[in-house]
Amino acid sequence: MLAILNKEIQSFFSSLTGYLVIGLFLIACGFFLFIFSGGYNILDSGFADLKPFFNLAPWIFLFLIPAIAMKSFADETRMGTMEILLTKPIGLWKLITGKYLGVLFLVILAIIPTLLYVLTVSQLGRPVGNFDIGATVGSYIGLIFLGGCYAAIGVFASSLSSNQIVSFLLGVFLCFICYYAFEGLGRTNIFGTSSYILESFGISYHYKSISRGVVDTRDIIYFLSLIFLFLKLTEINLSATKNGR
Repeated sequence: MLAILNKEIQSFFSSLTGYLVIGLFLIACGFFLFIFSGGYNILDSGFADLKPFFNLAPWIFLFLIPAIAMKSFADETRMGTMEILLTKPIGLWKLITGKYLGVLFLVILAIIPTLLYVLTVSQLGRPVGNFDIGATVGSYIGLIFLGGCYAAIGVFASSLSSNQIVSFLLGVFLCFICYYAFEGLGRTNIFGTSSYILESFGISYHYKSISRGVVDTRDIIYFLSLIFLFLKLTEINLSATKNGR
């Protein structure tokens, strides 16, 4: 597994992929948070608060993480190296976990530089340092778990097609469904009193819950369960592919 993880990290940074992903994430966040006018602009809000960043990040990650993960298995299939990987004695689950951790590692690397935003908001506070530290820490924990969920979904989408573009589009669609679709349907109230239950199936519900600064075990269990579900689905799909060869 460590060999696969090391290979994935090297492949990200031996080309422009890793640097491009981190750079695009930071540039996009910087423009929306400090330059573009609108609801995400921290300077326009009048409050020393990182809430705009944590509201924005899931939507940027919605496109960015599937773009990272789309090559995980799709590229191996396209290049014909999937057969070699599937016949190695590494084990299918270790292969999937290694690929997944490689994507997650890059996501965490993209998040780390945003800690500068914490320093910026701290300096903007009156008095200096006057901001909600608990909510900020909780939001970062939630963002890492959200990135972990998106990464698992992206890896699963990559296993469904040998075409990276198709894998990317499937990843974006599935991430959107898991993040917002349940909340969107819940808000329509077409399911009556069950709407609240429906919302709780979505990532957004648990992400917002943990972003309040209270780390609830129910939210942690939800994130870990969703990650495991999509990694297991990836294993089932690859196992079927392996047996069909």
